[in-house]
Amino acid sequence: MADKRFTPRKKGSPKRVPVTLLVLLVVLLAVSVYMFWPPQTKIKQGLDVQGGLQVVMTATASDGGKPSSSDMDTAVTIIENRVNALGVSEATVQQQGDDQILIQIPGLSNPDAALETLGTVGYLEFVSVPDITDDTVKTEIQSGQTGMTLTAGSYTAVITGAVINHVNVNRASETSSDYAVDITLNDSGKQAFAQATTELVTGHQQIAIVLDGVVQSAPAVQSIISDGNVQITGSYTLEEAQSLQTILESGSLPVTLTYAQSQIVGPTLGQDQLMAGTLAAIIGLILVACYLLFFYRGLGTLTAGAILVFAMLYLGLLGALSAMGFFSLSMAGIAGIVLSIGSAADSSILILERFHEEIRMGRSIKASSVSGVRHGILTSIDADMVTLISALSLFFIATGAVKGFGLTLALGIACDIATMLLFKAPVIRLLAPKVITHHPDFWGVTSDLAAAEANGEVERNIHHG
Repeated sequence: MADKRFTPRKKGSPKRVPVTLLVLLVVLLAVSVYMFWPPQTKIKQGLDVQGGLQVVMTATASDGGKPSSSDMDTAVTIIENRVNALGVSEATVQQQGDDQILIQIPGLSNPDAALETLGTVGYLEFVSVPDITDDTVKTEIQSGQTGMTLTAGSYTAVITGAVINHVNVNRASETSSDYAVDITLNDSGKQAFAQATTELVTGHQQIAIVLDGVVQSAPAVQSIISDGNVQITGSYTLEEAQSLQTILESGSLPVTLTYAQSQIVGPTLGQDQLMAGTLAAIIGLILVACYLLFFYRGLGTLTAGAILVFAMLYLGLLGALSAMGFFSLSMAGIAGIVLSIGSAADSSILILERFHEEIRMGRSIKASSVSGVRHGILTSIDADMVTLISALSLFFIATGAVKGFGLTLALGIACDIATMLLFKAPVIRLLAPKVITHHPDFWGVTSDLAAAEANGEVERNIHHG
């Protein structure tokens, strides 16, 4: 017969899991505070909060129809480069539908100049450097510099971007790790470029690539090119070659862009909206905390603390996403935050009510803190999952402000679940055996104990009868 023994339970072992969870929570809270403090600088503000410019441009193909997807990709890249050239940060340029481009530029000080820049078509020219009459710019180009502006009348273009048929990025050679940009010219461009390279091949003189009067690159002519197939080399990386490809394609943009909508949001209006939204969130937190304190007494203080933990985790997550460039706070996002506060309050009420119900059913306070809280959390998570599906649907399917609402709502649900598992459950479980049991009036469970005793008395009478 096997040797069976009773072994003493290690003291304190049931507390290990709650304590471990609380330690993990403290670490997460410290990281969260680091990520969001100070919030005015760590959490990026969107267009409607910070103020700025929002433009929707409609693209039309050369034949008047809808542009192809490749044409739209090229147009988006070109507009994005133009926006970056304005010197702004956190701007977004994205395709909207089949033929529209959405441009959002927060914190813009001169929206009129931005509109003018975005509206220009982009004029690409190839210029013979020896023929430039501005000696200063010519010297800078010959020394390898770019970004200079050529004044009108100081140069004559050899060809323009209108003669370019195709631009591709390929390896410079089969054995090289460098990239090159291959250009195919039409018949008129082929003749003009052949003549220019014939004149410039002696001494390997340069041809500057100029976009809207600004020098982008200046390759040297290595040989006479008479077939219209031009290769630009220069130890380019893939990113550098693709950037030059975009510049070359901008001169022969296959779509016409027209303004469909433009909206300028003033920074004062945006900040007023931010203050109103923040005030609404704070009032919501206070009202929820007061409600819980009034109806649940001591347990309400725990839930108020849980809301504070929820807020810190939430802000930390928003700060982390802002630092990675994935989040900018908008008014729709604030609406999602306020709604998330309501979801957090719902989960707290479900957990507390299930805890009270288990006590009324005759379970001890200690047992109720385990089974009741567990069942309450599972029910809350089920409800949160339904809301999470809706939030993720909004985020992945919708566009614009609705997308921001879906994101903040989904993040709030994630923080609510983390708060339940890392704060509410372990704290109630640690306090139940002694603190709540010895002070039932303060923790609001006296009536539950009385109801359990009355139910037990009724059951004993029934059995006795």
